[in-house]
Amino acid sequence: MDFDEILTDLKNKNYKPIYFLMGDESYFIDEITDYIANNVLNESDRVFNQVILYGKDIDAITIIETSRRFPMMADRQVVIVKEAQNIRNIEELIHYTDKPLHSTILVVNYKYKTLDKRKKLYNAIGKNGIVFHSEKLYEDKVPGWISKFLAKQGYSIAPEAGILLTEFLGNDLSKIANELSKLLISILSGVKRITTDMIEKNIGISKDYNNFELQKALVARNVLKVNRIINYFDKNPRDNPFILTISSLFSFFNKIFMYHFLKDKSKSSVAAALKINPYFVNEYELAAKRYAPAKLVEIFSILREYDVKSKGVGNSSASDGDLLKEMIFKIIH
Repeated sequence: MDFDEILTDLKNKNYKPIYFLMGDESYFIDEITDYIANNVLNESDRVFNQVILYGKDIDAITIIETSRRFPMMADRQVVIVKEAQNIRNIEELIHYTDKPLHSTILVVNYKYKTLDKRKKLYNAIGKNGIVFHSEKLYEDKVPGWISKFLAKQGYSIAPEAGILLTEFLGNDLSKIANELSKLLISILSGVKRITTDMIEKNIGISKDYNNFELQKALVARNVLKVNRIINYFDKNPRDNPFILTISSLFSFFNKIFMYHFLKDKSKSSVAAALKINPYFVNEYELAAKRYAPAKLVEIFSILREYDVKSKGVGNSSASDGDLLKEMIFKIIH
């Protein structure tokens, strides 16, 4: 089951005896855990029938013994194990997962690790409960996730605003959700669409000076705007790390390179192949006209050169700001 299916089941009170939540993306794990903690039992029942354990303080036997207790004056109990990745003998849980108590809902947070699918424990949990693998989203999927997150709360977001957030915050969904939640509290009543202006004002991300705008300026060959952006980056290196700019430009130019060799250049086909929002297909079409494959190969070489220099190889004194200006000059000329 995926994240949405699990939440839908929980909201319909279709509970499983075990939820083993594992993987690198903590946001989905925390959301499922918090929903169970806040909604399965009423407030009075939680006092005696909801237990939170921490992996660093317990072993698998403690989890088994706690899970085998019967609820006190209630239909069920909830046992939540946080930081379970710190339990050395986690495989011993097989002695419980083979025959779980159906009056217990056991929730195991196994963050930043995954169970071996070949082991008996994985199969036993899958048979009697749910194993949820919470994977990090690739950055090209994050704007879509942002749109979905806001839609559930009755809001929409301009495509440029979603890209801007992703450029600034990457694929850290917990951080993005936190920033969006604060933003929604601050916007005026009746406003239902998030714009780049709102993000700049409330989250502190510049809508004019960011990697997304740098890409657009390079496509337009707008040297004045390019220089304004890289000068801003030079003065604000903490918010605009050089290595992130290199990575962003490599991804961008790589997509342009791919565009050149697509047989089907319809909007839907390009969007699927490049993993971009269809809204931005026209920009890649224009970029391909401005940057031929031969020039793109040259740009890849430039980006690799400055990636190495940013790590101190062949560079003894130049600052990141100086390297950025040199790199952009070579790309433009």
